[in-house]
Amino acid sequence: MNDHYFMREALSLARSAECLGEVPVGAVVVREGVIVGRGFNSPIGESDPTAHAEIAALRDAARRLENYRLPGCELFVTLEPCAMCAGAILHSRISRVIYGARDLKTGVHGSVVDLFAVERLNHHTAVVGGVLAEECSQLLSSFFAGRRAKREQ
Repeated sequence: MNDHYFMREALSLARSAECLGEVPVGAVVVREGVIVGRGFNSPIGESDPTAHAEIAALRDAARRLENYRLPGCELFVTLEPCAMCAGAILHSRISRVIYGARDLKTGVHGSVVDLFAVERLNHHTAVVGGVLAEECSQLLSSFFAGRRAKREQ
């Protein structure tokens, strides 16, 4: 299994979020080639500003592995993480983050700032962007185009 396989799993979760009217972002946590955590955006449905896909996937993985630290785990997410999610990723000791689309408004792997590159932090996570970027971007673009069309009616 490779990065594309797990990103497709995250895309499937993003579509689940979209079906619920949430911004379509999905995430999976993987350890040794096995998905140990899943999540998708649900801040509207849960009335929770922290209910991002990454946070949900990290929580799921931590529960399953019975550890708030997730060393040796990788996080696949369809959108570049925001500052809140980057903080959770760093605190959980995720070894690698793989994301699809860049987020030019809130992304913190270089789109706005690069929190993952701050040397003074006590943990560092490798980050790879652009995996299935076109597919991830298209899902988000279609979602927001649909929202705009509904507002114009």
